[in-house]
Amino acid sequence: MRIGSLVAGVIAILVGAVWILQGSGVLPGSFMTGQTMWLVIGIVVAGLGLGLAFNGLRRPAKP
Repeated sequence: MRIGSLVAGVIAILVGAVWILQGSGVLPGSFMTGQTMWLVIGIVVAGLGLGLAFNGLRRPAKP
């Protein structure tokens, strides 16, 4: 479960980063370029990805 959370988190961070760059107009060539909505969606997705990655990296609780 920890590996799955880590992998999903890293993918969400990468996708969120692309959407942030497209939404801010740094990465051109898409219908998302320059659209503030995609910037906000990217920030939310990247934030959720950070949470998932952190959950996957933390040590399991001791019994």
